[in-house]
Amino acid sequence: MAKLFIPGPIDVSPETYAAMSRTMIGHRGAEFEELYASTQPCLKALMGTQRPVFLSTSSAWGVMEAALRNLCAKKVLNLCCGAFSDKWFGVAESNGLQADKVQVEWGEAIDPEAVRAKLEEGGFDLVTLVHNETSTGVMNDIEGIAKVVKSFPGVLLVVDTVSSLSAVPIAMDDLGIDVLLAGIQKALALPPGLAVFACSQAAIDRAAEMPNRGYYFDFLEFEKNAQKNNTPSTPSISLIFGLQYILGEIEKEGLEARFARHLANNKLIHDWGARHGFENFAAEGSRSVSLTCFKTPEDFDQAAFIKTLKSKHGFAINGGYGKIKGKTFRISNMGNETEATMNELITAMDDVLATMA
Repeated sequence: MAKLFIPGPIDVSPETYAAMSRTMIGHRGAEFEELYASTQPCLKALMGTQRPVFLSTSSAWGVMEAALRNLCAKKVLNLCCGAFSDKWFGVAESNGLQADKVQVEWGEAIDPEAVRAKLEEGGFDLVTLVHNETSTGVMNDIEGIAKVVKSFPGVLLVVDTVSSLSAVPIAMDDLGIDVLLAGIQKALALPPGLAVFACSQAAIDRAAEMPNRGYYFDFLEFEKNAQKNNTPSTPSISLIFGLQYILGEIEKEGLEARFARHLANNKLIHDWGARHGFENFAAEGSRSVSLTCFKTPEDFDQAAFIKTLKSKHGFAINGGYGKIKGKTFRISNMGNETEATMNELITAMDDVLATMA
């Protein structure tokens, strides 16, 4: 099997799989409560919050939809700049909600002042933001956007950090973010199937007033069970064993060292692209630190490049997503990757390019 340098799921270490293979335990007892509690300090540090961090046996999309159902009483503003942020708008409409959007071209970032202008129209009580748009390699100005949103009383902010959590610093409490969520299959380098999220007190209070929240994704159920270090429904215990291991490794490395490693690895890929004339799809100043999205030159056989890289060297990268599939290709530097492993990929890509010349 090829080693994954796609934007998710990413490569999972043998040590992580070993941690996941621990003997099964019951989820309604002291052993699981201790396991759950052990994840909290590092998750809170990664999210920049003192709030409890909930564990949801779902993809991040479960929590993204749940945020709409738990928090939107009036109208939601979706900030759209790529496949996943655009989809959030569609999901809002499919839930029968009043929705509007700030839409920018793929490859561009959301302008905080455009958010302000839209919110000034009135009627909104929720804003959704994808921090790091995985489809385009754009990283949005989370601080600037949060500052704007929080200047409008009664408007809550939900932020997807699926491909940025643990790759860059995030400050949920300081920025006034009301729901911060992520999947574990990207920068946290675990198999998919678990989401982590935290809610502000304002979000919990809003949810308490909302009818028809359902049960599985009811934020109040998550809060009530978290007080006992547990989950509302049967959790994916093996994934939480893996999460416990990864968080332990993050604590050993240190957050600042982890952030610096991601930045350095990202620069290696940017420099590689520049050497070969590949143009970054994301606008300068708004580029992701966890992955890179390059434009595909018109005369470049992208399919052959990706296929040969996999068959000859055992490395998998991605040939674009959504409406820019084939027009771009994406390379991840998330999770456990080091300068050495990124240079192995770069050497392999150079070799493939040389054979195509």
